[in-house]
Amino acid sequence: MISTDAGQLTAVHVGRPTSRVTPEGKSWRSAFVKQPTAGPVWLDWENLAENQQADLGVHRGPDMAVLGYSADHYPLWRAELDLAELGPGGFGENFTIAGQDEHSVCLGDVYELGEAIVQVSQSRGPCFKISRRWNRPDLSAESSTPAGTAGISGCCSLGWWRLDDRPYPRWTVRRAADTLQLRKRDPAAARALLECEVLGAGGRRDLAEPLLRSVP
Repeated sequence: MISTDAGQLTAVHVGRPTSRVTPEGKSWRSAFVKQPTAGPVWLDWENLAENQQADLGVHRGPDMAVLGYSADHYPLWRAELDLAELGPGGFGENFTIAGQDEHSVCLGDVYELGEAIVQVSQSRGPCFKISRRWNRPDLSAESSTPAGTAGISGCCSLGWWRLDDRPYPRWTVRRAADTLQLRKRDPAAARALLECEVLGAGGRRDLAEPLLRSVP
């Protein structure tokens, strides 16, 4: 069963690339550590105002304008990892959303956020920088970040999201993520996901490469 109830945007976070050092002395650069915004924030085609990505070779484009994560996951993570400080923004997301997660949101879902409109474009797999951020080597393999979104210019405000459309009800973010992960083992499912017109460029590239290699 897929819920179509609109969730609530409870926090918006932004960040800029900074250089950091692991406890082992290894340097790394990331905008993963983000801070909450105060009041409405502008969203353009590729980013929120005051937000930047460190690796533009991977995180760039209108289908990666913002990253969303479910607020409902954080209590479990805090308990499992014994990290009391892990909360909204802790997994590098821009939008922290209560009442929805990767099982209830689908690719192509459209929401209104103040004057802005966003559409879910693809799933987002866990980044290795999650492990570095929280000094937990296995965390990136265990975690799952549920949604990337494509932005249309406007001013984002905290509040209720209104679901306008659901063109691809079969493609929950969780199912899309699983299909991407298993694309080499299940080419039929990969081809089906490629037919989803709103799928972002990164997902299309990841799906197409093994399919092209499989063509005799």
